Amino acid sequence: MSRLVDRYGPWAVVTGASDGIGAATARRLAAEGFALVLVARRQDRLTELAEELRAAYRAEIETLALDLGTAAGVAALQQAGAARDIGLLVAAAGFGTAGAFLARPVADELAMLDVNCRAVLVLTHHFGNRFAARGRGGIVLFSSIVAFQGVPNTANYAATKAYVQSLAEGIGPELRAGGVDVLAVAPGPVRSGFAARAGMRMGATDSPATVAEGLLGALGRRSLVRPGPLSKLLAFALGFLPRRGRVWMMGKVMSGMAKPDHGA
Repeated sequence: MSRLVDRYGPWAVVTGASDGIGAATARRLAAEGFALVLVARRQDRLTELAEELRAAYRAEIETLALDLGTAAGVAALQQAGAARDIGLLVAAAGFGTAGAFLARPVADELAMLDVNCRAVLVLTHHFGNRFAARGRGGIVLFSSIVAFQGVPNTANYAATKAYVQSLAEGIGPELRAGGVDVLAVAPGPVRSGFAARAGMRMGATDSPATVAEGLLGALGRRSLVRPGPLSKLLAFALGFLPRRGRVWMMGKVMSGMAKPDHGA
C-alpha cells in the first residue's frame, strides 16, 4: 500500500480529469493504488482515460461527465460520491481567459468564477466536512504563479487563483487538527489544453506530469508547492520585486502570451 493510500484511504476524486494536470494526476494516483472518481465535461476523454488506467493498473474507475460551472453539476458530484469512501479531493478543474479586461465578455468572466471559485468552495466545504468526520483526508487546490499579484491581461483569472490560494492558506490550519491535509499547488505555465481555451500562446512550459509528480510528493508534507523548474524560477525572479513590480512584470509576460484576437 502506498503512503498516500495508507494516509487517506482507497478513493480519490479528480476534477478536470480529461486533460492536462488533472489527467496526469489521475495517472499518478492510479499508479499509487487509488480507486478514482474522474470528473470532467467530456465523456469521451474520460472513457479513454478510464480504459487506459484500468489496463495499466487494474484500477477501479468511475467517470462522471459533469459541468462544474453549474450548481447541478456540483450537486451531482456530491451525490455520486456519497457511497464511496473518498479520502482525497484533487480540484483540478478550471480555465482562464486572456486579454484586456474591458474587452472580455462579462459572461465568460462570470463562468470562470463559477468553475474556478464557486465549485472549488462548495466541493472543498463538502468533502472537508466528510474528511473531518472520518478523521483523515486530503484536499488539493490549484493556485498559480499568477495568484500572488494582480496580472494585467488576465486580471480576473489571476484574481480567481488568488482566491484559491487564500482559501487554502486559511483552511489549512483549521482542518489540520481534524486530520485533513490541505495543499495549494502553484504551477507556472503548463503544456495542456488550458492555453488554447484561454486564448494564449505559450513559450516555455512545464509538463503536466511534472506538476503531478511535484504535488504528490508534497501532499501531506507541505501546505504549498511550486512544482516544476519553471514555476520555481519564476517565483525566485519575482520574489525580489515589490508587489507593484511583480504586477508590472507579470503584465509584460501576459501581454506577450495573450493572442491578438483576445483583446491584448
